[in-house]
Amino acid sequence: MEKIQSHGEISLAHYGVLFLDELTEFNKSTLELLRTPLEDHEITINRLNTSITYPCKFMFIASMNPCPCGYYGSKERKCTCTDYQRKNYINKISGPLLDRIDIQIEVEKVDYKKLNETKKEENSQTIRKRVNKARDIQLKRYKSYNIYSNSELSPLLIEKYCRLNKESKGILEKAFEKLKLSARAYTRIMKVARTIADLENSENIEKSHIVEAIQYRSLDRKFLS
Repeated sequence: MEKIQSHGEISLAHYGVLFLDELTEFNKSTLELLRTPLEDHEITINRLNTSITYPCKFMFIASMNPCPCGYYGSKERKCTCTDYQRKNYINKISGPLLDRIDIQIEVEKVDYKKLNETKKEENSQTIRKRVNKARDIQLKRYKSYNIYSNSELSPLLIEKYCRLNKESKGILEKAFEKLKLSARAYTRIMKVARTIADLENSENIEKSHIVEAIQYRSLDRKFLS
């Protein structure tokens, strides 16, 4: 039943957001269903006498705890889980699935002092203007290719629009050697770096953009290396 429902949710998320809270609480076989849609942007639903393929270009967002007790890696409380419990918990997420997630970040607990800071943060309206401007840049850039954003770039378009200078290439090469990243991770990093550059209204991908994009590949190294 869960598999049937997951197919439906994936197709309904077309040009929207599919958010899975507590990712590791889902059945592993259900999570594996996401691999093909995330790569091919299509989902095929099989029934007794027929099969139907639906488009499903969606933004996939997920959240999870680092372990069953929730304190693995915490600076304030000691994790009470055994190595076996942590491994069994995280193994619900396969390497190939995690590899398809562009941005992976760890969020630390916010302490009381930060909650009561009077320092003014950037407001949502300002952020929205910057995001909309970056989206406009991408719409104009790709208007001849029938795509709408950096996430849809093919390998040929990555080569054309995500060129790196010598220094940035060197940084990326060292990261791949040290972190043992995959070819799929390469395309993800390039697309994210292109987006970071767009948000800064930069025509070229600079060193800082590629460094930041590499830093967003954290969970696959921590849990699955």
